[in-house]
Amino acid sequence: MLVLACAAQAMVGLDIAIVNVALPSIQRDLRVSQSSVQWVVVAYGLLLGGFLLAGGRVTDLLGRRRVLLAGLGLFTAASLLAGVAHHGGVLITARGLQGLGGALIAPAALSLVAVTFREGRERNRALGIFGAVGGLAGTVGVVASGLIAAGPGWRWAFFINVPAGIVLIVLAATGLAADRAARRSGRLDLAGAGAATAGLLAFVYALHHASTHGWTTGSTLAWFVAAGVLLAAFGWIEKRAPAPLVPGRVLRNRPLVVANVTAFLAFGAFFSFIFLGSLLMQQELGYSATETGLAWLATTMTEFATASAVGRLTAAVSVRCLLVVGLSLLTAAMVWLTRVPAGADYLTDLLPAFLLAGLGFGLCGPSVQIGALSGVTEAESGLASGLIETMREIGGAAGVAAVSAVLVAGSGLGGFHAALGAIGVLAALGAIVAAAGFRPARRLPGSRSRRPGAGLP
Repeated sequence: MLVLACAAQAMVGLDIAIVNVALPSIQRDLRVSQSSVQWVVVAYGLLLGGFLLAGGRVTDLLGRRRVLLAGLGLFTAASLLAGVAHHGGVLITARGLQGLGGALIAPAALSLVAVTFREGRERNRALGIFGAVGGLAGTVGVVASGLIAAGPGWRWAFFINVPAGIVLIVLAATGLAADRAARRSGRLDLAGAGAATAGLLAFVYALHHASTHGWTTGSTLAWFVAAGVLLAAFGWIEKRAPAPLVPGRVLRNRPLVVANVTAFLAFGAFFSFIFLGSLLMQQELGYSATETGLAWLATTMTEFATASAVGRLTAAVSVRCLLVVGLSLLTAAMVWLTRVPAGADYLTDLLPAFLLAGLGFGLCGPSVQIGALSGVTEAESGLASGLIETMREIGGAAGVAAVSAVLVAGSGLGGFHAALGAIGVLAALGAIVAAAGFRPARRLPGSRSRRPGAGLP
């Protein structure tokens, strides 16, 4: 089950970044404009971020196995459609369908891990491995994007999902127990789900729109206002709904709320770092697409090794401590990069920061998931998983948009230094939120407790 959940999550995370370096090839082959080709990236992130919350609640109501199979089927079919696309509109539509499939896969996979591993230490180790694979997938996507663009071609960024998806569907269908109706209760709050999804879609789109059209333009402000109105309507609906999408008791779960705020800032910093680091190497330091991808291996491998050990570390160190240390290391890495000179040497100027960033995010990536799922009941594990995955995607989109604005406001290497400093601020704010929000642990997280994850923060 753990291998299945990790592989499914990896497929979703991989496709976030796997086309980034290949965009020029896609634009040339399909003869689409510069503004249109960006939607190959935006469409995926837009629907993934917008539907994750609803996907998490649907997981609790319809069953984890059923939702995982539906997500895998949609994602696999959409990947095939993207691979054979010969028109920009078809490719963008397929990417949106991939994002929708991913919005079903991610909360279902994380929820499966949370409810399968019940004992504190075992659960933390499983979540550590799950978080390690999820974090690895994002940076591997950057590496793979460069290699695929320079090798077999961009279509294989989608074709590789097809056999992988089929294998996962077979494993899920034969290896997971059928969902039991007794474990599901309540009904879907359609009005709340519609308002929340529409509000999140509008907010994510507003962020992408602001990065290309400016933050103060009328169209950007209109999208932000629309998002605010829709999310306010969601809050109003939830207060009156007999079966709300997000019950009030979930929002009163302090570790869950703090973990989500921390995740927003942490993933905003890390995704922005990958985005900005790739631009820095190619635009200022003259790296090729392949060289850029290979340069990320230091971060990728360090992050994976560190995140894999987080489950064991929680037996002796609190989630609060891991988050503060991890985000502080990420902050230090950004401070280091703000002094990168023109013609920087990889070994002396980039590698130390890349290693620090990998170590820092390896500590905090799985830790926010462990913190978010502590004390959550099995019946609400899908919703909690959807919330933390939503913060991951929206935080990443917000971070990239904000950092892009800082980069555009500057010029040349100085603009990159300022943008890297902004990423450092995001990471530092995440460390402050974790330190102030999580209570010091009263017992070791690995010790036995009456409910899974009790005492983690």
